[in-house]
Amino acid sequence: MSPEMESLGFNLTGDSAETQYCFPHLKGSCPRGQTLIPIKVAMYMFMVFTILMTVCGNLLVIISISHFRQLHSPTNLLILSLACTDWFLGAFVMPYSMIRSVENCWYFGESFCKIHSSLDIMMSIASLLHLGLISVDRYLAICKPLQYRTSVTMHKVAALIGITWLFSFAFGFGVILSKINLVGMEELFINACTGTCIIFFNQEGGLMAAFVGFFIPCTVMIALYMKIFFVARVQARKINCSMAMTRVRLNKKNCTSEQREKKAAKTLGIVLGVFLLCWLPFVMVLIVDPFFHFSTPALVFDALVWLGYFNSTCNPLIYGFFYPWFQRVFKMIISGKVFQHGSSLLNIYADNS
Repeated sequence: MSPEMESLGFNLTGDSAETQYCFPHLKGSCPRGQTLIPIKVAMYMFMVFTILMTVCGNLLVIISISHFRQLHSPTNLLILSLACTDWFLGAFVMPYSMIRSVENCWYFGESFCKIHSSLDIMMSIASLLHLGLISVDRYLAICKPLQYRTSVTMHKVAALIGITWLFSFAFGFGVILSKINLVGMEELFINACTGTCIIFFNQEGGLMAAFVGFFIPCTVMIALYMKIFFVARVQARKINCSMAMTRVRLNKKNCTSEQREKKAAKTLGIVLGVFLLCWLPFVMVLIVDPFFHFSTPALVFDALVWLGYFNSTCNPLIYGFFYPWFQRVFKMIISGKVFQHGSSLLNIYADNS
């Protein structure tokens, strides 16, 4: 271990004159990493803040779209489901990961480790699939508006969301419970110490999971958004909204609607970009690590996992920053105005483009 890491108070190997263990009373317990108390407190404060931001931010998105009828659209239904994914991750996955990261031990047993790891994979896959559905939704809305109005309905989108959740559940729990990710590495992990809970993939599994479950879908989504922005630029050159607003009210309404569709595509494109930035480093380590005998330091691995988690924290912040109507809705929720009679029927798009 480098002197720099020792100076920060980390002892990831547990090799010291007074080695501590996760379960001192059990033989074969994992050594417990030594971390200075001030660093532990700082880590807990940062992670608790991240968890609260994730849970509260996504809860605001869930309440907003569920409560206000004007937000009941196919696109917002997908955003609602994505927010549920992020909220579930913040409420049921991140707290246990926080304790594991700070204490360098897993105290919740082998069975719950499998459940936790399965939910972790499930939420990641669900987020990616939701972003895929959103990119297709934006592609049809911008590039094929007539087809979109007739073919994309709330019932169809709800059915696709249900299929997405079922597939994510089957994938996440199927990988962990079948141990297909550990094929060929049984001897490496059969004598694993008690008190660890980390997701590993063999060389083939890591490559397949990365390309099939990340790179290929992301490449398709990036291609769709590039097409969307190209079409939007062409439309912007053909239509002068400022002139259209001075003619007839119908043209003004149509122009405002087109602006809203393009802004939604831009905002959700940013959501995709943040997803890539947050999860790409972890996926790269997932590919490379098996070829180097899993030599990635636990500290680095944990940091990349939390960078991926941070994506779920960012999504509500992106909506709040780029959507003026979301800002208005958030203020109404925080002030308690949503409890007033008829609040669900308010026009939240007023004075917004």
